[in-house]
Amino acid sequence: MTTAAADTPVITLTTDFGHKGPFVAVMKGVIISALPNARIIDLTHEVHVHWPAEAGFWLSRSYHYFPPGTVHIAVVDPGVGTSRDILGASCNGHYFLAPDNGLIPAVLDKQGNKNLFRLSDQWLSAHAPNTISSTFHGRDIFAPLGAQLASGKIELADIGPEIFDPVPSLIEPAETVGGQLRGVVIAIDHFGNLITNIAAEQLLGFSMPVATLAGQQFKFHKTYGNVAPGDFLALINSFNVVEIARAEGNAADSLGVGWGAPISIRDCAA
Repeated sequence: MTTAAADTPVITLTTDFGHKGPFVAVMKGVIISALPNARIIDLTHEVHVHWPAEAGFWLSRSYHYFPPGTVHIAVVDPGVGTSRDILGASCNGHYFLAPDNGLIPAVLDKQGNKNLFRLSDQWLSAHAPNTISSTFHGRDIFAPLGAQLASGKIELADIGPEIFDPVPSLIEPAETVGGQLRGVVIAIDHFGNLITNIAAEQLLGFSMPVATLAGQQFKFHKTYGNVAPGDFLALINSFNVVEIARAEGNAADSLGVGWGAPISIRDCAA
């Protein structure tokens, strides 16, 4: 069986569908029709549209909060209906389904005990609906495949051949260049906080880090309440990455920056 508790299989959904229209609900309907006892958890449906990098980021920072055996379905798929592949992966006791568009590597990179498989035409012929929409693979492919995996009726190796060269992430990992740590804004939350792909551990060698974004510099503080309302700050957030925020305000709107904006950090003590 693929799940830790086969009687209560857990499936998470991550998409850029938003909440207009029936798309998310229809995916859930397909899953519970095939697997009535499934527990379906919405990770997020507010990923920046057409940007797999953010979906991969949130999955990589979130999946370990779920029980081993959870099946994570991620559908941020601007290439839906084209010849792009669909991938299934296992990593640290969890299972992931996503299009082959750079989403999966963000989850698997630097992780151990991982395997990656490409969905075959043979599996589709045997298990998918006779008519597959060219614009809604979340309903017609990902949902039934996720239900099959979560039920324990199939293993990942059953879906197709193992592969070793998925499409790489479109976003380069944060790295140190010329004494500066450089990354990008990978997500913007409900509060307008600018969440980056710079991990806290990358700052371990800094004595007095200062972040630069949109031509402005930001000192690090422990939390939002350590500065006056309206002031900007940098901090390490609850997902252990660098964030630029505005206390009781919206940093994204105030600074006029969005997804993919470059950010750098230097050590003022150096």
